[in-house]
Amino acid sequence: MKKYQQLAEQILEQITLGIWKPGDRLPSLRAQVQHSGMSFMTVGHAYQLLESRGAIVARPQSGYYVAPRPLVTNTPIAQPVTRDEAVDINTYIFDVLQASCNAEVVPFGSAFPDPRLFPLQLLNRSLVTVSKTATAMSVIENLPPGNAALRHAIARRYAQQGIPVSPDEIVITAGALEALNLSLQVVTEPGDWVIVENPCFYGALQALERLGLKALAVATDPITGIDLAALELALEQNRVKACWLMSNSQNPLGVTLSVSKKQALVNLLAQHHVTLIEDDVYSELYYGRERPLPLRAFDEQGITLHCSSYSKCLVAGFRIGWVVAGKYARRIQQLQLMSTLSTSSPMQLALVDFLATRRFDTHLRRLRRILAERKQQVLLALSEHFPVEAKVYHSESGYFLWIELPKNVDTRLLYQQALTHHISIAPGKMFSTGNNWDHCFRLNASWEWGDREQQAIVTLSRLIVEQMNLSKSVPS
Repeated sequence: MKKYQQLAEQILEQITLGIWKPGDRLPSLRAQVQHSGMSFMTVGHAYQLLESRGAIVARPQSGYYVAPRPLVTNTPIAQPVTRDEAVDINTYIFDVLQASCNAEVVPFGSAFPDPRLFPLQLLNRSLVTVSKTATAMSVIENLPPGNAALRHAIARRYAQQGIPVSPDEIVITAGALEALNLSLQVVTEPGDWVIVENPCFYGALQALERLGLKALAVATDPITGIDLAALELALEQNRVKACWLMSNSQNPLGVTLSVSKKQALVNLLAQHHVTLIEDDVYSELYYGRERPLPLRAFDEQGITLHCSSYSKCLVAGFRIGWVVAGKYARRIQQLQLMSTLSTSSPMQLALVDFLATRRFDTHLRRLRRILAERKQQVLLALSEHFPVEAKVYHSESGYFLWIELPKNVDTRLLYQQALTHHISIAPGKMFSTGNNWDHCFRLNASWEWGDREQQAIVTLSRLIVEQMNLSKSVPS
């Protein structure tokens, strides 16, 4: 059991024993941090868990109180399964992403970590080294499935987690998104049903739209992850071909599934003979002692295509990803030859040179530490400036925060208003074909903190409060 879960259970036991009675005000987050010796992140997560279970409630400008009603179990915000015969969201996503590219804008809406956290000088040095030794045959040698030394290095990384992967199963791709798209293409045909999370990574929605696939969006909770009962319902009622999921640092929620839930999920998909396409690009960005296992580690029947990349943990510009494709490896290579032909040969060679040393693990340790510190800084700023009604969900990995506002706040409008102040956010509309998350947004907490970022949080808070007050003043 994690620390935040232990703290939540302690408080819940105190409520059960009558130490805290219905209506009593609980210690503030800061007071609980001082009393327990735990981090602000851990205490905040514990309070979120208790609130999601109905044990406590937040009151504006006052704090957290013991709920005046019996405890209830988690109730999904969205309906369990949402059916979408046609996915049409690419234009909206494109517009939001374009706004995040402006250097004058505070990039809270960006999908990438702060690029200044990457060892670009060392990588460029590797690139210079291999450019001097590359031969005319290098391009041919690095055609699909990709550079042999790089595939062996990736296979050894899996071996460190006890996951047996042959280099022959690995296909190097132009980033994880190509790996995911090729995986989806190889196991589906236009008109097929594909399961995604709700909310989910917008790239999945774009891929479904491009390939003419139909979406079954399964309710996903920011603390516990995907609803397995809803997933089972979707599998039983539809002829599902594939399931695109993130079990580690899910984008946009940030949640990582428990080991038991990962095992149950893989077993469920195997029972229904559904191919699992696993998007696992954030698993290296954990803050604990051990890297979380992917769903691939629990797959004994070969139903998983495991996709990842170096874009989020080492360097975005190189666009180097891969898929552990198993029996689909040859077919994916054929599809790649018909589309992008191959991944950049110099970039593959440079990564091989870089990974040949211990610099990668040294970099990862520093990256994880800084991301954890920066997320903590943002959480503190949000606790100081955001209205009490805002729920901020966070995890001990990755760099995203998921923020849930009152239902009367429209984050599509908030996004437009924030842009006029040179601030970007990722509105909830980006992550669903429906409107269940229009009152939520994702915030990137990886950027170096300064006056500019602090003022951006203050401005966002003001815009949120203005929208909340405006909707209250409008007669029903």
